[in-house]
Amino acid sequence: MTIIWDFNGTLLNDMQVCIDCMNVMLKERDLPLINIERYRKIFSFPVRDYYVKLGFDFEKEPYEIPAHRFIDLYRDALHLAPLQPEVIEMLEHYRKKGFRQIILSAMEQEFLEETLEIKGIHGYFDNVAGIRDHLAEGKLEIARELINSEGNIDGQMQIIGDTEHDYEVARALNISCILVAHGHQSYERLKKYDCLIIDELKELKKYL
Repeated sequence: MTIIWDFNGTLLNDMQVCIDCMNVMLKERDLPLINIERYRKIFSFPVRDYYVKLGFDFEKEPYEIPAHRFIDLYRDALHLAPLQPEVIEMLEHYRKKGFRQIILSAMEQEFLEETLEIKGIHGYFDNVAGIRDHLAEGKLEIARELINSEGNIDGQMQIIGDTEHDYEVARALNISCILVAHGHQSYERLKKYDCLIIDELKELKKYL
């Protein structure tokens, strides 16, 4: 069995950091600030669409300006984002069971590797796949590349994420998906999908 983990929101509890960083940028543009409830209702991929919902006008400034500003703010605040509860326990559990564990993330590759090291969990993963830049357009293409490079020898792969995009990637690649409703999107948004939805990572032991 191979588990393909999403990182942000699924393993890393960075939602409040993301909200705080975004509010800095919204304040800089005299746009309404965002709270957790609204964030979980509108956050989406590609992230550009989420910015538009917040009021960013890309006729006035190119998307790359706020996108890179966000990353700068996020880097400075990353130390405030803990791992989700039970992350180490679950990674240990599946390592002992002999599962192959992979990270598939919409975080830029070098930054992703650095963050995994800082959080002390890089060593749990057999492969780490991030995107090529900081624009967070989505991760379907890198997912295809990952699957092609890994191969699906035993036919058993499982994507575990926290967003609609994780489900969309799993569906496109014909891989099973489990969504955890403690991350960047609300249970109300996730429940429409025909996959298992859990509230906490520790519930995975019932199903995998």
